[in-house]
Amino acid sequence: MSTVRDQQRTRRTLAMAVLAGVLVLIAALSHLGGGPAMPRSDRTGEPVFPDFADQRAETSAIRVTLGDESYTLVATGDGWHFGTPTGYPIRQDRLAELSEGLESLVWDTPRTEDPEKLNRLGLGDPREGGTGALIEVLGQDGEPNAALITGRKGDSIYARRPGEQQAFRVTGNLPPLYSSEAWLDLGFLDIHEDAISAVRLTDSEGASLFLQRTIGASDRAFRPAPPYENYRLVSRIAVTGPALALTRFLPIGVKPAAALRTPAVARHITQTHDGLEVDVRAYRERDGFFITIRAVEAGEGAQRAAAINERTKGWAFQLTETDWADYTPLVSSIVRAP
Repeated sequence: MSTVRDQQRTRRTLAMAVLAGVLVLIAALSHLGGGPAMPRSDRTGEPVFPDFADQRAETSAIRVTLGDESYTLVATGDGWHFGTPTGYPIRQDRLAELSEGLESLVWDTPRTEDPEKLNRLGLGDPREGGTGALIEVLGQDGEPNAALITGRKGDSIYARRPGEQQAFRVTGNLPPLYSSEAWLDLGFLDIHEDAISAVRLTDSEGASLFLQRTIGASDRAFRPAPPYENYRLVSRIAVTGPALALTRFLPIGVKPAAALRTPAVARHITQTHDGLEVDVRAYRERDGFFITIRAVEAGEGAQRAAAINERTKGWAFQLTETDWADYTPLVSSIVRAP
């Protein structure tokens, strides 16, 4: 019995030794080229813009070119503006994200050098109709001090230098670049639905209406108020959209109010329970639907109106047609005269 067990033990030992040898051989072959090696470059691990921290102080603008549009973020003495030194202020958080992202980008593994495959990585030259985004950091002379074509595929960011075909994956982060409107600092109006007490409307036909509700009432509790108290509502739903329009302020663009070419077609005044009044004028322009905004406030908290006017004076805000319609309803669509 002892001899049989010894023979079985010996066979198991030999089998394990053979298996270990096979694994060692596979590993050796892989190391010698039997498996794919990770591509590397002299740039791998190096910053994309090694001198960007020093260049930031001398930057006059950052220009972004896309396949279907281009825009410029311009540095001024009072902050950064969109398009021109007198353009609308841009979001400081987005600017900080872009600046920190450019400073911290690092070249990772090299990818394709095939010009036909660059568009697949979002790295086609946008000046030639490609899918990439060209970022140019302009110095005080208006010339680029640094430039990069960048794109995304899945969760990865890819980049290459303009004029070079070699693509790289890069580590780091950049804000979305494919929507110029996303840079506009338009989140300045924050009025909750419960805060609104009344709204005054003047429509395109010259008819007027005053709607009012008490504190704590529901969204559908707005009723015609003097001198319109005897008017009958067409429906409660017809009141809600216009009454709460300002709480859904979500512009899609902005232009100087001086560039408006049509007269106002409607007026919409929102009043809050605590004394803020926001006067909106609506315009139907050839290039879209716009409103202008002016705030008035009484009492100790008057700084709210001043803060709103600081951001709205001299500007017209573009809305979707659906949102704009809430500022411009016909009075006859809301109430019937007695």
